[in-house]
Amino acid sequence: SKANPLVTPQHIKPEWYFLFAYGILRSIPNKLGGTVALVLSVAILMTAPFTHTSHLRPMTFRPMMQIMFWTLVATFITITWAATKPVEPPFTLIGQITSSLYFLFFIMNPLMG
Repeated sequence: SKANPLVTPQHIKPEWYFLFAYGILRSIPNKLGGTVALVLSVAILMTAPFTHTSHLRPMTFRPMMQIMFWTLVATFITITWAATKPVEPPFTLIGQITSSLYFLFFIMNPLMG
């Protein structure tokens, strides 16, 4: 049988620490869009320290920010979990929703202050 260059073989899996980025890559059907989202998902982590706009450093007295943080943690875990599943209807939708929430956090974080 001839290998299909457009399909990743089942035995090829990324390392566990890149599964969230792999899940974001798979959630976008367009190849170029998925690649751009994969690069942005890792690069956006480097911008987080520069987007902190609050006058209070800890999240102790900012309950909305606590909710945002724990939503990011749950989103991150869900993207990682969805990346380990086959590309089938419920998992693709879960990956798309959580990928959107992942990027939405980094948009909302500076706005929350």
